[in-house]
Amino acid sequence: MHVEATEELRHGDQSLAGRLIVWVATGFGFGFSPIVPGSCGALWGLPLAWAVQQCTALWLQLVIVTALCGAGVWICGAAARRLGGSDPTCIVWDEIATLPITFFGIPMVDGRWIIAGFVLHRLFDIFKPPPTRRLERLPGGWGIMADDCMAGVYSNIVLHAIGWLGILGAR
Repeated sequence: MHVEATEELRHGDQSLAGRLIVWVATGFGFGFSPIVPGSCGALWGLPLAWAVQQCTALWLQLVIVTALCGAGVWICGAAARRLGGSDPTCIVWDEIATLPITFFGIPMVDGRWIIAGFVLHRLFDIFKPPPTRRLERLPGGWGIMADDCMAGVYSNIVLHAIGWLGILGAR
């Protein structure tokens, strides 16, 4: 755990619920990685995206993704209050919960597509093309989640375009 986060937790909410919120928001601790915490935490989004795809009805996938992102607004906001700062880098639930957006309508059966989707999501999250950066300014958990939702939408559009163009072969 980072020293800063440990200090914040010492002075912040020590309840079991508070610790659980931080544990989930930090990707079960992966967000405390000293190297690329967002990418380390986002790895949990891959099995989550695969699990969401096990629901064959697209409308049900959409409901699940919406619920994950809605819960993320609360989880990320609560964890940010406990850890300090508006969007601590150790909070990675936003990356985890929005990776299923990347793979919406893209079957996760080929490693090339999975790697491409993961990399695209990370790139869009890191570089934040317009209007993504503006979404970060939303208050609390909304700002934490909104830019990653946009990264998921952008990466999904690019993956669909890659499929349409046949760049990575059949899906």
